[in-house]
Amino acid sequence: MKLNKLFKKAFVVANVLAAGVVLAACSSNSKSSSKDSYKSELNQKGTLTIGLEGTYSPYSYRKDGKLTGFEVELGNKLAREMGLKAKFVPTKWDGLVAGLGSNKYDVVLNNITATPARAKSYIFSKPYIYSRYALITRQGDDSIKTLKDVKGKKLAEGTGTNNELVAKQNGATIVPSGDFVTSLSLIRQKRVDATVNAREAWYSYKKTNSTEGLVYHDVSSEKEPAKIVGLFNKKSTKLRSETNKALKTLRADGTLKKLSQKYFGADITE
Repeated sequence: MKLNKLFKKAFVVANVLAAGVVLAACSSNSKSSSKDSYKSELNQKGTLTIGLEGTYSPYSYRKDGKLTGFEVELGNKLAREMGLKAKFVPTKWDGLVAGLGSNKYDVVLNNITATPARAKSYIFSKPYIYSRYALITRQGDDSIKTLKDVKGKKLAEGTGTNNELVAKQNGATIVPSGDFVTSLSLIRQKRVDATVNAREAWYSYKKTNSTEGLVYHDVSSEKEPAKIVGLFNKKSTKLRSETNKALKTLRADGTLKKLSQKYFGADITE
């Protein structure tokens, strides 16, 4: 009789332990599934597909035929932190944001500013850098020195860019321009009077190009820095969350600051 009771107790204990193991396994799988759930939002399994211009130094450009730049390195490090492989899709600015809407890539990293207009259709990562504004004019033209002076003037700006918005807010007439280098050429050719752009783009340009015929005006004190973010489709909430976690890690371990100093010559991550 006592022996039977002993066997029964042993049987019950064994079942309880087995159930515990099963529950623990289920719980573990659930956590793992929850952690990796953002991967279902990717366009391509195991890959973070990134849209960028590839012609906008120092953000993304080609050196000896190879794609490089601040946002290229950032994209690679973000993907690695998330357990993914980065894939870059160079796209001209006028179709870049639209390409995100048509699922051409998972995220856009291209000196994108968080704006209310973009927030209607897309969601943003946390800012990873803060871009200051610059005003570039033609040498010999002393009529434009500040943002207030662009009223009634022709400015070369990329369609849909924050630079275009700033120029419009100050009363300028916009002449569409495909990229920064083209904008500078339009100024030299007297087809436009000036351009508003990122101070960092100007610093990078003058490292390897002549600035003859152009004048740089630092207008960063006139306008708050632009918050530069990753751009996602509204459905990609989990992917955005995971990207923010990776950004937080890269900021905390100093990686983001090192990349900023490497490509901009200063820490513009704050």
